[in-house]
Amino acid sequence: MTDSKNPPLTPELYDYLLANNPLSAAQRDLIAVTEERFGSVAGLQTAPEQGPLLAFLVRLTGARRIVEVGTFTGYSTLSMAQALPDDGTLIACDVNEEWTALGQQAWQAAGVGDRIDLRIAPALETLRSLPADPWIDLSFLDADKAGYPSYWQELVPRTRPGGLLVVDNTYFHGGAADPAATGSAAAIRAFNELVLADDRVESVQLNVADGLTLARRSG
Repeated sequence: MTDSKNPPLTPELYDYLLANNPLSAAQRDLIAVTEERFGSVAGLQTAPEQGPLLAFLVRLTGARRIVEVGTFTGYSTLSMAQALPDDGTLIACDVNEEWTALGQQAWQAAGVGDRIDLRIAPALETLRSLPADPWIDLSFLDADKAGYPSYWQELVPRTRPGGLLVVDNTYFHGGAADPAATGSAAAIRAFNELVLADDRVESVQLNVADGLTLARRSG
């Protein structure tokens, strides 16, 4: 086995990472309110350092049409919406009105609420109701792990050539590396194999937070 060049992520190094990926005031406030209001459930929130990365990817790709599967309290949504042009649109899919209500408040306060189309319904139903032609510039998948393959199969054909799919938790706390994994870890392991074998995309898995996969639609 080749030795990793990744240094241990100590608290000091993590603080340094965050200092070099500064958040907007709206992002910081939403993270703080989420932790205060939802306690341990706040762990469902996208990692702080992923917000600036998602915004960077939106700007890098020139994305105008984004689909997000799994919104929680809307930190990732806010991060991407702040990077959209004024005429951009982000469709946010979730099933929990209590969590997303907090996000809606933050989006409005940040002045990006008009860019976000929140759909409260099972995500698979929402995705299947979207136009079938390739029109999505960027998507972000961070929802129930067992549903990843189904969401993937709806998102890929709707993604324009050169468009980007971003998938969170593709390590699942390291469990995806275990051939004997069960539950959500096994689901993520199978999903990673699906992505790697999908000739419609070229993909790379990154050691960011709990594992982040980027896939570019071919063609």
